[in-house]
Amino acid sequence: MSTDTPKIRVRGLRKAFGNKVVLNGVDLDVGVGESVVVIGGSGTGKSVLLKCILGLHKPDSGSIQIDGVEVVGLGGGDREDVIRKFGMLFQGGALFDSLPVWENVAFGLLATKKAERGAARETAIGKLAQVGLRPEVGQLFPAELSGGMQKRVALARAIATDPEVIFFDEPTTGLDPIMADVINNLIVQITRDVGASALSITHDMASARKIAHRIAMLYEGRIIWDGPVAEIDSCDDPHVDQFIHGRAEGPIQMAVRA
Repeated sequence: MSTDTPKIRVRGLRKAFGNKVVLNGVDLDVGVGESVVVIGGSGTGKSVLLKCILGLHKPDSGSIQIDGVEVVGLGGGDREDVIRKFGMLFQGGALFDSLPVWENVAFGLLATKKAERGAARETAIGKLAQVGLRPEVGQLFPAELSGGMQKRVALARAIATDPEVIFFDEPTTGLDPIMADVINNLIVQITRDVGASALSITHDMASARKIAHRIAMLYEGRIIWDGPVAEIDSCDDPHVDQFIHGRAEGPIQMAVRA
């Protein structure tokens, strides 16, 4: 793989559900070691884009390449090889209530038989330490944790297999501003320490500004702006300007029932 080859390369991606076109020709790159955040309002297709890249949705057309390898239509062992490069922080944490914290963190290692239980537990404790949680937290169950601690556990699970790419789905949803900033700082630190590329989706501009090298805005099924985070405030696209400043008035019209 050339150093110029993006970790993720999306071209002409289209996806519809019945008559509703969600993605209508998305082009997006994520470089090696780069953190890209896709912003956009609710229902604009951010989650669908993520699920297409993860292979959870099959695109209607277009190309998705990981390390230069086309993955649309890829199956069997080749698909598994790609999936093993990924880590994922789900929006709601998605922890297993019936498993103690350490098993949640080590779930991928145990499920793929990459490690015996003893070694998997040691790895889990190490990953918990990376997100600022003490070893004894590993023995607790998710219901015994605060929302912020659950998010940290989910982040530890996302990095448990030392992934090459980490996906973050609305990483600060449901957190107070202080804890959200703690999670943002952890994301920045951990992606740097792991050396992973990162693709995040969010509508939280404070989070986007903190964790992104580059921001792309998705609107009406396409990327309408893509650039370094430092340049977004000088963007002259009225849709981007309205969104990043949270204005009700502008070209983006929200459906409001009277």
